[in-house]
Amino acid sequence: MNRLLVPALLTALVVGVAAPSSSDDMGEAARAGQWQLGALRLPEAWRMSRGAGVVVAVLDTGVNSRHPDLAGAVLPGPDLTGATRGPWGQHGTAMASLIAGRGHGDGRGLIGVAPAAEVLSVRVTLENGDPLREQRRSGGGDALAKGIRYAADHGADVISMSLGGGSGSWEGSAPEEESVQYAIGKGAVLVASSGNDGDAGNRKNFPAAYPGVIAVGAVDRALQVARFSNRQDYLSVVAPGTEIVTADGADSYVVGDGTSSAAALVAGIAALIKAAHPEMSPYHVRRAIELGTRKRPADGYSRAYGHGVANALLALRAADRLAAPASAAPTPGAYFGEGPPPPSRLPVVAGMLTLVVALSARVIVRHRRRGRDSA
Repeated sequence: MNRLLVPALLTALVVGVAAPSSSDDMGEAARAGQWQLGALRLPEAWRMSRGAGVVVAVLDTGVNSRHPDLAGAVLPGPDLTGATRGPWGQHGTAMASLIAGRGHGDGRGLIGVAPAAEVLSVRVTLENGDPLREQRRSGGGDALAKGIRYAADHGADVISMSLGGGSGSWEGSAPEEESVQYAIGKGAVLVASSGNDGDAGNRKNFPAAYPGVIAVGAVDRALQVARFSNRQDYLSVVAPGTEIVTADGADSYVVGDGTSSAAALVAGIAALIKAAHPEMSPYHVRRAIELGTRKRPADGYSRAYGHGVANALLALRAADRLAAPASAAPTPGAYFGEGPPPPSRLPVVAGMLTLVVALSARVIVRHRRRGRDSA
């Protein structure tokens, strides 16, 4: 089924708080506003992995590689929307900066969750403000399904989809679901935003609801679920999704709320895990993210929090445990003679005493028998 895909960024406000006097000042303000770095324990996680060697496909409105925080991080991909004009790349650039932003200069600009990873830009939807969205369906022919397959066929380790719903269709589509399973079969980890109508219709949102996709909701600075975050039984985890600073255009920044940002951050965590454990299956990457959470619900799961608040450091530790062999191979000790010494001499002594008693009993019996025969 063809349908318009709606990027899940809820609001956007220009960062120019206190009117920075230069781009350097703006970059410093952007870095200072990244409250998610501490919430996800990223400085500690980066000692274990920074996402090197991993490709994260950003299926969105396109990624602007000219933003200074994304220099050298963007791999060009196709435009599957069929649109030749209109706004381009704002939302996709924002999400890419959260995943693989590299900053610029000393302490300026945005740092993504996986700053050593690369992002593959695949345009599958139009911007919220694009008038063509009111006139036609994005792509005209399963753009998202095609984008997922393209990403899987072109080396994507992780596929990030901060989008969903649209055109009144919320039941998903067969081509999309088939493409999801195709990508998982090729080893890709798929992540999607849960949706932003949690305080309204709270509808089932695709692609988040497809089996195998890591569906992500949003929390605020207090790690409380944001009112707009969709609450569904397929929710996997939640992550920071309010007052999130992202890249915008070629050299500016915005602050926004939405499950879009939360999904991009979790896609970055998946990239950290894949860099540390390249052969780990999508299922085990998902389990590591779910096991490595904070603020876990009392019953272990809820429709609001999923398995809890995502945490990069704890997820990496969980991945290490999942990747460890079931039983460690025995290591040689200090004894290298004909065989290992017995763990204790007591069983040996007891056995020898038993053997002596048994032999003595046999000698006595034999002597008695001989006595009777000779009598």
